[in-house]
This record gives sequence, structure tokens and C-alpha cells, in this order.
Amino acid sequence: MHFTSAQRLDDGVLEREFTLGEIPGTLWTPESAAPAPLILMAHNNGLPKAAARLVARARHTAAYGYAVAAVDAPGCGDRPRSAADEQARASLRRAVQAGEPVDDIFESFVGPLVEKAVPEWRSTLDALLALPEIGGPVGYSGWAAVGIRLAVVEPRIAAAGFFAGGYVPRAQREEARQVTIPLLLLLQWDDEGNPRQRALDLFDAFGSKEKTLHANMGGHTGTPWFELEDGGRFFDRHLK
Repeated sequence: MHFTSAQRLDDGVLEREFTLGEIPGTLWTPESAAPAPLILMAHNNGLPKAAARLVARARHTAAYGYAVAAVDAPGCGDRPRSAADEQARASLRRAVQAGEPVDDIFESFVGPLVEKAVPEWRSTLDALLALPEIGGPVGYSGWAAVGIRLAVVEPRIAAAGFFAGGYVPRAQREEARQVTIPLLLLLQWDDEGNPRQRALDLFDAFGSKEKTLHANMGGHTGTPWFELEDGGRFFDRHLK
């Protein structure tokens, strides 16, 4: 892991850009002498780590005593896109503009993205836990599709908060039954891009004995800010 920049923000959080091989990432750490618990934070369907909503969530979470890391998934953010990536994105835009079904396109795009992203997240986790300022346990917040796979294959993930608004491939909907860690699922009741019943079915499928569903009125980007506070209390119960 190679740090390429660092700045101390107004709230005392240290924000550092890093690279790990081809993986670009950002790490936010609080002002603390003790090693901080870690939360891996991913945006739905591979949106960039620099997205304003993700950065705001990360800074707020770090200020409450967590180390927070985000990376750009393959073909996303600052990373080069393959011809297949560009074709899938173009097909998705055309389908959305034409009002056509998009599930098959999402499946062809998000499914392979999960397969590529999860090994990179595990490598990133290895590097982060080697830093003296970061300790365990580890939580995950955000993109449900990647989080489900990580929760299944990565025993170091102790708790997870998922957003129901991103497309979850069929493979991960089946894998949800193997997820047994404490879980918080956020659902926007009127999400125009994600059928409500599919999100409810996903929640029902999780194998966790402790799982909580928070549903709020509103569309895809309307998640209330207080859910970040509630999510913080969820992670406090399981990571501190």
C-alpha cells in the first residue's frame, strides 16, 4: 500500500489517498491514539469512491471513531474501462431512456463486477489491517451485492449495513442465505429503480439471526441523514 496524498480535515479526520497495485483508494482515520475499528465503505453498483454522498458518509463515520476505507471497483471511478464495460453502460443508458427492462443488462454488468471487486476488497483489507492505526473488528457499509459476497467468504467481517437500492445479481440473492453476521438493511420504499418486493425478499433470505430492516418513504437518493446516525449506533454495538 502506497499513500499518495494526505490532508487533515476541519473535523480532525485524516484523509489519505492510496494505491494498492492497480487499486486506488481513500482512507479516513480519526484523531485517536488507539487503533480504530475499520469499516469498508462501498457505493452501490460501483459508483466512484469520490462520489459526494460516499465521502460525506465516510467523513462523518470517521469523526465518530472509525477508520473508513473506500476503493474504486474495476472499471469504475479513476480506473480504465474495458470495451465490455463501455458496451454494458451504453446498453443500460439506452434501455433506461427507452423505458425497457434493465434487469438482464444489470445482471451482465454487476455480476462480473462483483466477481472482480471482492478479491480486491480482500487484498485491501489485508493491507489496511497491517497499519498500526487500524485494528479490528471490521464492518462493511453500502453496496449490497459486494457486501453479501464478502460476508460469505471473509470471516473478518463482523457486521454489515447494506443499501437495498443497488441491483443484486441472482447469485448474491442465493448467497444471502449464507450470511449470518448482524445485519442492517436500508430500503427506500418508493425506490424507482429497485422493486420493493425484491428488496423485501432479499431481507427475508438473509440467514442472520440478528437482522434489521429500516424502510423510509422516498425515492432512490432520498435516504434520510438520520439513518447514518442509526447506522453508527448499529456498528457501535458490534465493532466497539
